Parts: sequence; structure tokens; C-alpha cells
Amino acid sequence: MKKQSYPLLASMLLCILLSACDSNEPATQSPSAPPKVGVYVVTKGTVPINVELSGRVAAKSVAEIRPQVGGILEKQLFTEGAAVKAGQVLYQIDASSYTAAYASAKAALVKAEATLRASEVTAKRDAGLAKIEAISQQTADDSRAAVEENRAALEVAQAALDTARINLEHTRITAPISGRIDISAVVPGALLSAAQTTALTTVRQLDPLVVDVKQSSTELLRLRQELKADARRKPGEEVPVKLVLEDGSEYAHPGRLQFDGVSVDESTGMVTLRAIVPNPEGVLLPGMYVKARVQEGHLDDSILVPQEGVTRRPSGDAIAIVVGEDGRLAERKLTLGRAMGNQWVVTAGLQAGDKVVVESLKRAALGDIVTAVPAGGASKR
Repeated sequence: MKKQSYPLLASMLLCILLSACDSNEPATQSPSAPPKVGVYVVTKGTVPINVELSGRVAAKSVAEIRPQVGGILEKQLFTEGAAVKAGQVLYQIDASSYTAAYASAKAALVKAEATLRASEVTAKRDAGLAKIEAISQQTADDSRAAVEENRAALEVAQAALDTARINLEHTRITAPISGRIDISAVVPGALLSAAQTTALTTVRQLDPLVVDVKQSSTELLRLRQELKADARRKPGEEVPVKLVLEDGSEYAHPGRLQFDGVSVDESTGMVTLRAIVPNPEGVLLPGMYVKARVQEGHLDDSILVPQEGVTRRPSGDAIAIVVGEDGRLAERKLTLGRAMGNQWVVTAGLQAGDKVVVESLKRAALGDIVTAVPAGGASKR
């Protein structure tokens, strides 16, 4: 009885397995969806033409502070690294000897004035006596000559007093310009000399600052021509300059470009252009490396394409892959203009509305049907 039940049990298990296999098979086979590619939709517009020039920041004015009279330094009257104003007293030299010299010169001037007045009285009296022949004409002439001599002596005394006054004023060493002051090279008690070559300190004007950029003479001529051809620029309008700092950030305050005083270096063929840039917050410092962006003009009805959407053949021809109206990938040969940041100016080969593939191009080949999505969305399944 047990032997007969085995075939029946086996047949039941086989039926169960076959029914399970049938339920796992799909009813129909669906075709795979076209691959997604990220595209950039071409548009036309006005493109500003910018040129980037490398340069360094420099102080517009630099004043090295040196003594104009000798003596012992008494006081330092500024804080190193602080801002100073023009005319502010920076150092005080011992003025005792210069005060005495000024007093002496002043007294000499008073004496010379008195001598001159006395000689004038004498000359006037002698002139009257000479008319009545009470004295000789020679005596009267000598009196007049004494007046002229004493008048010259008075002028010498006045000059000596002026010199003493100037020397006394120079014991107070002042800042000739406003700016930021460096550290002091001397300390109170040092002996200073009017002929010394070592500067006591330096004052640099930091607002505004200048940026000196170098450019070839050929590029300078092109820059001037493009600025002149820009219909949006008014005659005599200043050329704006924007700075890009070392960390890649854009400086907040625009400057202006100067063309005055431009000369060509005969050895290199380069010219130095100077931009004047405000620095109210003190962000810029002399010696900093920056890039100056100069807007040369504008290109009307221009097409810009991201650089990742342009490739080159071994022959050097620039090409782009576009999604046609039928959804198939096609190749376009391009004529490129200048690079504008991370984009190319395309002068031929594309039209407004074209869809240039910039992402996920490896998912399909030329002629394949694809699904075009905005750049950045091709990776989303």
C-alpha cells in the first residue's frame, strides 16, 4: 500500500512546480527605454567681451620718512601699522639747540633793524648838511652807502631767522601723505642725521590703490579698437575694471583703467596699464596678486556653448553632438570664436533652439534615439 502512494505524490509535486514556474514568467516582453542625455538648449543674446589681465596691487603714493635735521630722537608719536593723516607728527627730535639758534637769529634781526634805522637817520641829516655845505659831499655819500649796507645786513638777518625757524619746525617730523605707516626703524634715543640714507619709516597710501597689469602692444591696440567700436560706450567714458582676488572671489569695488603715460618696453614689447581701485575697507594690500577684468565691448546675437559640449577631431575641427527633432544623435561641425570663461563663442554650426549634449554622451552612439533632459538631470533614472 505504501509503494503505490509514491508515484501519486511525485506527480502532485511536479504539478506544483510547473505552476510556480508559469506564474514567474512575464506575460509580454517590454522594450528598453531610450537612454537619457543632458543637453544645453542654445540661445542667442548679447555677450560682453571681457579680457583678464594679471597684475599686482601697489600703493598709489609711497613716502619714505627721513629727518631733515640732525639730533637725538626724543619721541615716537604714532602706532606702528596704524593709519596716519597728512601733517600728523610722527617723531620729535630734541629741539633745545634749534630753539636757541632761533632766539639768536631773532635777536640778530632786531639788532639789524635798529642799525638800519639809525643809519637812515644819519643819512638824512648828512644830506641836509651837505646842501648847506656844512659837511663834505663825500660824508653824505658814505652815509647813504651805510644805509644800503645795513639794509642788506637786515635781509641776511631775516634769512637767518627763516632758516632757524625752518630747522626748528623740522624737529617735528610729520607725515607728508595720509596712509598706513610701517614699523619704525629707530627708537627714542637714537642719533639722527640730516644726510642719512636709511628711512625712519614708510607711509603708504592705501585708498585708493593702483593695479599695474602688463599687456603686449598688439593686445593694447586691439583693446583700444574694440573699446572705440563699442556703440554702448560714450566718448570719453571711463573703462571699468573688476578685480578677481587670489581666492577666486570678486572684489566688491570696481576701478577704472588709465591709458595716460603708457609706453612700450623695447626689450619685451609689453606695456603697463594702470587701474585705480578704491580700497575703503582695506581689503587690498600692496603686493597682492590679482586679475583685472576689463570689458572691451559687446557681441550682439551671439551663441555661447559650455566647453564640455565641444570636442575636437584628430584633425582639430571642433564638433558638437546635438539631439535632432527626431530624437536621434547627430554631429555638427562648429566654428569657434573666443573663450568666455567656461564657454565658447560659436560663430557658425549652431542655431537657437539646438540641443547640445553636455552629459552622459557615452550612453548612446551617433544615430541612436535618446531622451533629452536639461543638463544635470541625465543621471537621474
